[in-house]
Amino acid sequence: MIDSKFFAGDCVVAAIGIDLQGKKHVLGLWHGATENATVVKGLLEDLVSRGLDPERKLLIVIDGAKALRKAVKRVLGEAALVQRCRIHKLRNVLDHLPEEKKAQAAWRLRAAWGHKDPKAAEKELRKTAQWLEPFSPMGAASLQEGLAETRTVQRLGIDHTLCRSLSNTNLMENCFAQASHWTRRVKRWDGPRMILRWTAAALLSAEKHFRRIRGCEQLKDLGKVLRELETNSTLKAA
Repeated sequence: MIDSKFFAGDCVVAAIGIDLQGKKHVLGLWHGATENATVVKGLLEDLVSRGLDPERKLLIVIDGAKALRKAVKRVLGEAALVQRCRIHKLRNVLDHLPEEKKAQAAWRLRAAWGHKDPKAAEKELRKTAQWLEPFSPMGAASLQEGLAETRTVQRLGIDHTLCRSLSNTNLMENCFAQASHWTRRVKRWDGPRMILRWTAAALLSAEKHFRRIRGCEQLKDLGKVLRELETNSTLKAA
């Protein structure tokens, strides 16, 4: 999972990994003036230099930021199976809608994402986009942008509990919330090094209290699916 947070006006991008036992690990963080592809690319390249295999099939969970998506594609290419955060997507769509339509739109989107069958989910999402078009063309466009990547966990056949855990970036946001709590009394930030040092310390402190991800017993099945995709990709390349 990759996400960003602003501290003292500067952007910190962090990555958290989840192992097959469901344990969460702070993998790294990177600093920049803004959230852009260069900053995220720097983080990912640092992870690769420290042992992350860019050829392995990985499930990468991000919000809807184009900078994040662009950097993931540059560094990890086709090996990255990207899941867009559904909570961010829902918020983005609802922000374009009149108040009287928001509840129905939210219900339709959640129902579509709740389907086990990815084809049924896609069909319902496209129906929802058509429904939005007459009164909110921007809402429809927002839904259609990256729509397929909101269904990645479904296409991988992940069961319901784990699917919910891996379909959003709540885990990252909770970590950043703890980091903000730890640094709330800092009144004067002495440049990027202090921001990185304090943020890293706060995230590592939060890591000590991480619980296993919900649905962790299903992670072995996910690992098997990813390995099969890896093998198939290798055979096709050969």
